[in-house]
Amino acid sequence: MSNVNSELINILTEATGDLRWMSESDYPFQVFVWEERELTAEQLWEKTGHAPDSRLETKELEQFFAPALREYDWHDEEEKETVRRYRSLVQTLQYYLSDIRVYRLGEVEIDVYIIGKTRLGNLAGLATKAVET
Repeated sequence: MSNVNSELINILTEATGDLRWMSESDYPFQVFVWEERELTAEQLWEKTGHAPDSRLETKELEQFFAPALREYDWHDEEEKETVRRYRSLVQTLQYYLSDIRVYRLGEVEIDVYIIGKTRLGNLAGLATKAVET
């Protein structure tokens, strides 16, 4: 792994820190770097251990993170800080990755992969899980 990719892993690990994706159950983020330069649905299913007939949905980065980026009047300081951290995370992803897409695999317990291209041209991003009944 290159120094650039090692640095990216450190940056994304710091940006996610103790953030957890909020759904019916909260899950942490895992950082990954893949050597691939392109990604087909078949490669994604294989790489993530999902069956080829698994439900696959794609979203734009902003669309996916929209609920976490919204600050409400009733938020306390801790919740406002969490919103600020999510905004910072999105900015970090946009700065270090291009062509970012969010892939959601499965139903109810959904595996989420936020994948973009690094400056070296390979794929990297974050993985988490969402529970939606």
